[in-house]
Amino acid sequence: MNNAFYLVVTVGFVLSCAIEMLLVPRTGWSRPLRSWLLHGGVWLFAVGVLYLITGRAWFSAVNVLALWLLIVLVSNAKYHSLREPFVCADFEYFSDAVRFPRLYLPFFGIGKAIGLALLFIAYLACGLYFEPVGNNARLVAGGTLLVGLALLMVGGRQPLRPTFDASHDLGRWGLAASLWTYFFAARRPVPIQQLDSAFAADLPRPAPDRVLPDLVSVQSESFFDARRVWPGIRAQVLSHFDTLRGEALAHGRLQVAAWGANTVRTEFAFLTGIKVDQLGVHRFNPYRHLARQGVASVAKALKRQGYRTVCVHPYVGSFYGRDKVLPALGFDEFIDVRRFTEQQKAGPFIGDCAVADKISALLDDPSRTQPLFIHAITMENHGPLHLENVDADDLPQWFDRPLTDGLRDLAPYVRHLSNADRMLGQLREHFLARSTPTGLCFFGDHVPILPDVYGALGEPDGDTEYFIWSNVTPRASDAADLGVEHLAKAFVDHLAGTAND
Repeated sequence: MNNAFYLVVTVGFVLSCAIEMLLVPRTGWSRPLRSWLLHGGVWLFAVGVLYLITGRAWFSAVNVLALWLLIVLVSNAKYHSLREPFVCADFEYFSDAVRFPRLYLPFFGIGKAIGLALLFIAYLACGLYFEPVGNNARLVAGGTLLVGLALLMVGGRQPLRPTFDASHDLGRWGLAASLWTYFFAARRPVPIQQLDSAFAADLPRPAPDRVLPDLVSVQSESFFDARRVWPGIRAQVLSHFDTLRGEALAHGRLQVAAWGANTVRTEFAFLTGIKVDQLGVHRFNPYRHLARQGVASVAKALKRQGYRTVCVHPYVGSFYGRDKVLPALGFDEFIDVRRFTEQQKAGPFIGDCAVADKISALLDDPSRTQPLFIHAITMENHGPLHLENVDADDLPQWFDRPLTDGLRDLAPYVRHLSNADRMLGQLREHFLARSTPTGLCFFGDHVPILPDVYGALGEPDGDTEYFIWSNVTPRASDAADLGVEHLAKAFVDHLAGTAND
């Protein structure tokens, strides 16, 4: 019986290598010996654990292979949508997919997820019922675990040197070794003091008689000027955006830290002024560990100036741990979806115009005694856009020509884009009516996930748009491209000279 177990383990290892060949981008067979030792160690350890629990060899091996295949399929779905393969930080998204299924499962494929779940349940029942328990299962499992641990120790003795270009590291090491390396890299202490933040030093102290402006930054979900991708989008879809950009103190293209999703990468770069290539493995999710460690931020810098700092995000506060991270980044108050109503939705999520109403209410609160810094993170234009339907009669208000099949997902996207523009119109009108100096920084966090559209039209470069505007000195400015890690500091610097103009 033990010989049969060793045969199962050997065949399963070969199959795990074959499954890895399904990855996009492809991994090669030519790898460092340490990569193969880590692959073998992970395989033996995982099979050994299940064999120790169940005593069934085939059942244990097939379960590990099923999990391996699931990770490969998820990685391919992620690469298709986000141009990035599965990384160790993505394991927490499995629990998020259960808590927030609409945000994740449609990109993997709801039918595929249901089918795999049913097959797995059937397999569990059959495997436990039909396969007998092996002889000396505990002894054999213990030996397998020890061999697996020995391979992991030898393979990990001299850690591989990651570039943290996930596609590159995956291609040269394979899946097991890249996940293993990223896992331990994420647990090494980060020298916070060595991070080059734009807010590491205090901002200049304002003059005693200076009126500090209220500051509002809006991080707009999936916003970019889609008119530069397809000329069939009517210019008036972004008419308020065009007006504000024409009056802006600064505007241009914004190099952001994410493609299609992973909003917190751009969010962290904006709030902290830290460039993504300083973050190592934490670039994939800076909110998981790094942001909770007292990193310098624009919110902290403005608090030292006397500001009250508020973040508005109309979604579940625990998503990405924002309810814990944002206070650690210096926000006095975090307003999440509980402060909005179902009637304020525009599609599946709270509408952008409702966010504008919340910002206006905060600014107009007669009881406040401090200048305000409000950072709003919108949610309306969050995908999956392909689940939304748009009435054909509504299309002419946004498009001046018919949509071909490949461009279908542009309809819900541009509908939400027009609502983001309405939000900007509301804010501009409200700010111009105020006597208090008020600044607005607006930017997109990343381009949207529109694979069919990009297949038909070509992929955009990933840049979004930004502008910095003041109700005191609206004026035309030349376009200037900017990295998102410089935007918050530019916003503060531009507004520093406008309050008493």
